[in-house]
Amino acid sequence: MKTQHHALVELAARTIAEYVREGKTTRKPTSLTPEMRQRAGVFVSLHKNDELRGCIGTFQPTTPDVAEEVIQNAIHAATRDPRFPPVRSNELSQLEISVDVLASPEPVQSAADLDPKRYGVIVEAGWRRGLLLPDLEGVDTVEYQLDIARRKAGIAPHEPVQLYRFEVTRYH
Repeated sequence: MKTQHHALVELAARTIAEYVREGKTTRKPTSLTPEMRQRAGVFVSLHKNDELRGCIGTFQPTTPDVAEEVIQNAIHAATRDPRFPPVRSNELSQLEISVDVLASPEPVQSAADLDPKRYGVIVEAGWRRGLLLPDLEGVDTVEYQLDIARRKAGIAPHEPVQLYRFEVTRYH
């Protein structure tokens, strides 16, 4: 993997490498940074040759802290994203990893309250829910952002939805 600088990205990289090479789950660091101590949803995204290679996350916390959330989602991004085969050990050096720590989602009244560069979006219709992170390459309009999120959730274009927005802190 390329040289990483932020502790959350280092944790994700180490987790993926250990799991792919040895089938072992990384232990949480004994000394946690302030970012690692908080509780939040986390997405781990993998890119290879500037193309998405895996992305899995949680929009709300499912573990006691961000460190454990990163460990869990890093393994899932590398091995359980249904769009891709599991990462192989010979790919590890080619991966670029980012970690998004999500702020709590807030309901919004309409698409006018959204901005695809600043906010991620969640669309919800009954039990179906789709999420799209903010500031993704090629996603330049609210309409396109909502279209992708709806498709991910299996929600028809004109079906009524509840909208939520959230901000992220993205670490590289």
